[in-house]
Amino acid sequence: MGSLRDGKTNSSSGRRWCAVTGGRGFMARHLVAALLRSGEWLVRVTDLAPDVVLGLGDTEDVLDDALRDGRAVYASADVCNLDQLIQAFEGVEVVFHTAAADPSKNDQQLHYKVNVEGTKNVVDACMICKVKRLIHTSSIAVVFDGVNGLLDANESLPYPDKFPDAYGQTKAEAEKIVMKANGISGLLTCCIRPGSIFGPGDIVILPTLDQCGKTHFVFGDGKNCDDFVYVENVVHGHICAEKTLSTMEGAKTSGGKAYFITNTEPMNMWDFLYLLQEELGYKRLFKIRIPLIVIQAVSYLVEWGYKVLHHYGMCQPQVLTPARIKYLTVHRTFSCNKAAEELGYKPIVTLMDGMKLAVKSYIRLRNHADLSYKHI
Repeated sequence: MGSLRDGKTNSSSGRRWCAVTGGRGFMARHLVAALLRSGEWLVRVTDLAPDVVLGLGDTEDVLDDALRDGRAVYASADVCNLDQLIQAFEGVEVVFHTAAADPSKNDQQLHYKVNVEGTKNVVDACMICKVKRLIHTSSIAVVFDGVNGLLDANESLPYPDKFPDAYGQTKAEAEKIVMKANGISGLLTCCIRPGSIFGPGDIVILPTLDQCGKTHFVFGDGKNCDDFVYVENVVHGHICAEKTLSTMEGAKTSGGKAYFITNTEPMNMWDFLYLLQEELGYKRLFKIRIPLIVIQAVSYLVEWGYKVLHHYGMCQPQVLTPARIKYLTVHRTFSCNKAAEELGYKPIVTLMDGMKLAVKSYIRLRNHADLSYKHI
């Protein structure tokens, strides 16, 4: 693997350097691949691991080739370590900040350290290294209070007074830090709020549905809608934001702002999951509807059990909580009109095409699960 010093010599090609924090994450892998495919960027991939790990998939092949020919370098860097970030951002024109704590772990201390303090370090490192543009991966969770559903919500919606979990609260704080930094020390910033992301490489939605087999669970009345977004559309939203900030007019319009990014195809959440199970090959699914009052009671018991175990140092509270049950049973749809008007964003992959691509990739990876990963 090339060093950071080796990576700087490739700028003679006329291409510029960008960095992607949390670069081995689900969406970030697709972002790195898209940046490399564009031919416009040399990419510095940063993450916690001491070495980059490549698995199966088109995004991995693209990065593998780029690492070998110097169009990409890997930099082990912790967002909680300012010195490491400064080294990783040296000579970089644009930073895409995707690193965040695992949302399934409702650990306030962990989320504050990574999402808030880590983002503050990213901003500081950008200013020290004279980075020109910072695109921050935020979340639709920053406007969700865990109680009220959202229908066609737009960016005028304020942050809630109370959040259902540590993830949403700290992502909102991080977003404020990024937006406030816009225009300081020559840094331009923009935040992207993706809907519920799915696609090749997802380790949550498809594996869970696969485990359910022919059983299709529905919580509550099953009438709530969601705004799922194919991962390549999220990547496209980030790239649109970067290109917008690179122009004088775009910087004035979009600098320091946040944008919702979805597939612009909101649909019933349970129907979406049902269609994915059918794509996985499970036909004639047996539906089990669990009343909301029942699943909420179970979630309170499970949460209590996690707290007891956590008290004795046996595990951290996570997974099935009352807040997450509410998250799965209320409307959550968002308007992308602002992103379309100001960033020029338009989904490049439809929801149905995205489902087919995601399932095809998942089945291929599942069939090769016995293959070992390559270490670079």
